[in-house]
Amino acid sequence: MSQLLIAIFILIAGIALIIFASIHAVKHSAILAAALGISPLIIGITLVSIGTDIAEIFNSIISCSLGHGDIDVGDSVGSGLTQITLVFGLLPLITGVIYIHRKDIIILGACEILALIVIFTIVEKGYITRLNAILMVGSLGIYIWLIYNANKESIMERVEMIEKIESPKSKKFHVLIAGLGFGGVTLAAYMIVESVIIISSVLNIHEYIISFFIVAVGTSLPELAVDINALRLKHHQIAIGDIVGSCIVDSTLSIGIGQVLFPQAVTAALAVPTVLYTLVVSLIVFITIAARRKIDKKAGILFISLYFLSYVFLFAFWIQV
Repeated sequence: MSQLLIAIFILIAGIALIIFASIHAVKHSAILAAALGISPLIIGITLVSIGTDIAEIFNSIISCSLGHGDIDVGDSVGSGLTQITLVFGLLPLITGVIYIHRKDIIILGACEILALIVIFTIVEKGYITRLNAILMVGSLGIYIWLIYNANKESIMERVEMIEKIESPKSKKFHVLIAGLGFGGVTLAAYMIVESVIIISSVLNIHEYIISFFIVAVGTSLPELAVDINALRLKHHQIAIGDIVGSCIVDSTLSIGIGQVLFPQAVTAALAVPTVLYTLVVSLIVFITIAARRKIDKKAGILFISLYFLSYVFLFAFWIQV
């Protein structure tokens, strides 16, 4: 029992650390890049697409390096589902109605659906080869190009925000803080993976399930925090770009980077239904948003319901299996 309590404490501490460290790592990296003369447009595109997914990316590398591919896939797929349903659903309840351009959500949604279809065709085999992983990671370049063309408004808003940054601190300060941030993310990812392994062993619950339902919520919290702030500043397109962009990164770079370095087997009996459920739910979410061109409280409640329905649907499916 003491081992379980310690593992749970480490998991909570790891999630808290990865949220705090990832935010500071990304923030000070952006400031440093701007100070070094890197194009604000490049920084803006990077932040819109992968900035808030540092937690999942590092978790992928650490979990695969330790031989636990299920934690990588479970966290990445679970994060995608959490963001597209729970995060999307909570935002209008917290900040009010979000208005969205139909063209933007159709293009962004199509990218996410395509990425999920690719994952489905790969994980049903029960393993991810290095070539498959390279193709998944490489496809992010195509999606970023599509994201930029569909989401120029939000990216340019972010570029303007970056250009206004005036930091009194020296470059060495930002290097130090960014370095500590990435170091904290690495340590936190290791804490999370090791705690999941212990909790899975003690409770006899598969590590994929813990990663999909618990770790994914923790690693999705940075998106929620960033998007609440963006919406309060009336930057609706930035929030939408962050959420859907993060889902696309989860379905490409986050799930694939660890597998490129350390290819691992995946439990297809668990991965296939979660990917399929995420795919179907994503279609429902994107069609709903495209048809209504907004996310209000009614849509928010629907999306949150779809998230919690996953507990019922997936557990019922696994019991039958």
